[in-house]
Amino acid sequence: MSTAMRLVDLAIIGSGSGNSLPDERFDDITMAIFEEGIYGGTCLNVGCIPTKMFVYAADVADTVEEAGRYQVRASLDGVDWPDLVRRVFDRIDPISAGGKHYRIEDCDNITVYSSHVRFDGRVEVDGVERYRLVTDAGDVVAAREVVIAAGARPEIPQPIRESNVRYYTNDDVMRLPELPARMAIMGSGYIASEFAHVFASLGTDVTMIARGPALLRKMDAEISSRFTRAAQQKWTVRLNEGMLGATTLPDGTIRLNCGDGDHLDVDVLLVATGRTPNGDRLGLDTIGVPLTDDGRVPTDAHGRTPARGVWALGDVSSPYQLKHVANQEQRTVQENLLKGWDSPDLDSFMHQWVPAAVFTHPQVATVGLTEAEAIEAGYDLTVKVQEYGDVAYGWAMEDTEGFCKVIADRATGRLLGVHIMGEQAASIIQPAIQALSFGLGVREMARGQYWIHPALPEVLENALLGLDLD
Repeated sequence: MSTAMRLVDLAIIGSGSGNSLPDERFDDITMAIFEEGIYGGTCLNVGCIPTKMFVYAADVADTVEEAGRYQVRASLDGVDWPDLVRRVFDRIDPISAGGKHYRIEDCDNITVYSSHVRFDGRVEVDGVERYRLVTDAGDVVAAREVVIAAGARPEIPQPIRESNVRYYTNDDVMRLPELPARMAIMGSGYIASEFAHVFASLGTDVTMIARGPALLRKMDAEISSRFTRAAQQKWTVRLNEGMLGATTLPDGTIRLNCGDGDHLDVDVLLVATGRTPNGDRLGLDTIGVPLTDDGRVPTDAHGRTPARGVWALGDVSSPYQLKHVANQEQRTVQENLLKGWDSPDLDSFMHQWVPAAVFTHPQVATVGLTEAEAIEAGYDLTVKVQEYGDVAYGWAMEDTEGFCKVIADRATGRLLGVHIMGEQAASIIQPAIQALSFGLGVREMARGQYWIHPALPEVLENALLGLDLD
């Protein structure tokens, strides 16, 4: 433990997107990076990347199971879960370790602290005001500027916290020693839906427990409704379900106590009810930075917090807990650090057209306004829903679930939102993201370019052509 105060020019709290801040342009300043968890952050270690490696395996299993629809004789003999886990993390873990090793061994101007850190007010050193940062290990760092990129953590409902049962989150469920026979997943959003697909497709009896009347309720109502129906055909879905608590039975089974005296017995409980920004653990009150009502570190459009010299980016501050948003915010803050706090031409966050995807089955992708949001905004809407099964590649797939919903302003032909559920949804939606981002109208988008026939993106083309425009 060190009690001497180290002076640095820049401190970075978090090694996810925050780790990408220092490049060769920062070689002349001293820095500290604080990371209490696995180096590299959520996306690399317990989020986007490893989950999609499991998702792809689940997609392959589904393909085998559904082969009979295409007159192909195939059967799924089983899943080697331990080998699947090793395949994923034998690739992921060295990347994390290598990133940390590089910062420690090859970056002479950077010191890495493997401990939780918090603000402890301000201190003046040689006439320069700095932020005092203290780690749980007793290290003290004084920084002229700080970037908060501390991410978020799984949110655990109080009845589960108080029950003392063993539960898992996305942080550790992918490292289970064996594939469970029965799993309950608390939650109805992105994470819950992706893990339901993974475990159910690989052979686990999955039950989703949702507090509300549908899954993916923050998405367009048609996406939410159709996905809920599709999910009910693939795993057990309990809607409008209250959770009163849980107990562990003598044989290790977890009994979930639901409403009306009902209960559910499972081998593994996965909690995926949301994520909480980590700003509440950083001592921000000591530097005069209050959290927003929903717990985020407040920033302006350039990443500046109310405390001069303190910036924030990613899940700890962004209303979008998405890695591609965190990366864009990281690039913005990186440029602004080089320009200076008071620069008149600071870069801005790109929050206007933020896309998202859920890598479940069927896959879901969305960008822009939902139909309800567009109505509330006062637009004269035209809406077209195009079924996958009505385009040539959809015929080939014998698709009965997929669809593309396009929302536009009738008078101007301006695209407002696109929502897709089905195979390759996260890829098919990309032209719509581009059109929204660069102001391309519906008519120009539909007829101003070629659409490869008979590729699946024709579902988006036909939806655009089906809009009733003035």
